[in-house]
Amino acid sequence: MSQSKKQLSEIPLSVLDLANITEGSTPAESFKHTLNLAQHVEKWGFNRFWLAEHHSMPGIASSATSVVIGYVAAGTSTLKVGSGGIMLPNHSPLVIAEQFGTLESMYPGRIDLGLGRAPGSDQFTAMALRRDSRNTGDDFPEQLEQLRTYFDANSRHNRVRAIPGEGLNVPIWLLGSSGFSAKLAGKLGLPFSFASHFAPENTMAALEIYRSNFQPSDVLSEPYAMVGINVYAADTEREAAYLATSYQQQFLSLIRNTPNQLQPPVDSMDGLWTPYEKASIQSKLDASVIGNPEQVKEKLQAFLDKTGADEMIINSGMFYHESRLRSYEIIAEIADKN
Repeated sequence: MSQSKKQLSEIPLSVLDLANITEGSTPAESFKHTLNLAQHVEKWGFNRFWLAEHHSMPGIASSATSVVIGYVAAGTSTLKVGSGGIMLPNHSPLVIAEQFGTLESMYPGRIDLGLGRAPGSDQFTAMALRRDSRNTGDDFPEQLEQLRTYFDANSRHNRVRAIPGEGLNVPIWLLGSSGFSAKLAGKLGLPFSFASHFAPENTMAALEIYRSNFQPSDVLSEPYAMVGINVYAADTEREAAYLATSYQQQFLSLIRNTPNQLQPPVDSMDGLWTPYEKASIQSKLDASVIGNPEQVKEKLQAFLDKTGADEMIINSGMFYHESRLRSYEIIAEIADKN
């Protein structure tokens, strides 16, 4: 276990956005809010802005992830924009190389390609995407190698070439919620991002696997680990707890297999979930930080001390856009980013 003495002000802070569709709203409105958030966090000193691939989810609009990345990159100027992540088994590696080669050509030096191997959907949607029930993600390492080959300048000697893509430096990250991608990222010498925001129980084990398996590469000379965390910051503890109930309701709908749009916050979750559901959701959101500025600063620093992370990527899924903006503003203020 790393006992880092880093301070929040010493590490980059980034944003994970799902382009949440709130109850009664539309994807068009969600995209406007996503861009507005990106423009604000760029001003507040955040490092990167990632969007996640999910499909067949009524409350998430970022399914065509590379398209939304282009939209956000076009509306910002310095922020790194990327995927957190693209679920590679859903796609042809050639198509992803072309898409991100195109983005890198348009916005040079600002595009990240974070990759995962989960479906980002249910099994029926996965089959609709992949068209082949045998494609389970087990060949992720081979797909990753193929993708990296398309970016290689020497790929011009291949019969199949990614244009745009060939010869471009698109930073590749491996994302995960278990040890599989952690080990692979370490062996390949790639940066690794762990999904602590929904798999907190595996965080320390995965980070240890990544660091202990790390081999220096042309990309990195030493491990670089980013951790995801949910943060619900507000000017008062009571307001923060209130706003966080929207995300708790979203998790409740997922474990009930009834996904829906992001719901308005409620005064209490009592009566909405059973004791078993409450325990299950709280375990999944164990790494979440909820509170006023002082509480958020203390809890984020404690999480940094525990993980020794090189960067944090923060999800703040709130129903009210202005409240979400305020949450990220508070985070920037307590970390001395703006």
